[in-house]
Amino acid sequence: MCCVLTVLLLAGPRAAIVIWWLVDQARFSNTFDNLILPLLGLIFLPWTTLTYVLVARAGVSGLDWIWLGLAFLIDLGSVGGGAYGNRDRLRGRRA
Repeated sequence: MCCVLTVLLLAGPRAAIVIWWLVDQARFSNTFDNLILPLLGLIFLPWTTLTYVLVARAGVSGLDWIWLGLAFLIDLGSVGGGAYGNRDRLRGRRA
């Protein structure tokens, strides 16, 4: 079950970004000036990129910053949570 959740956390937002880009390329063109930022977001911060594309259409203000902050925390949690969960698998580590 843990592996399925990890795959969904890692592949879910990336797949959503790719599908959304294929369906509505104009939204990505209006949100980003070049291709570098969305590609970096796809690799390193997929939830934040997905949220930014969602909220940046009318400009980021007010509660949009909260959504972006939550997405950033989810990205950090998906990376850091795996390291914390596997801390006991290191050799020589005793509980």
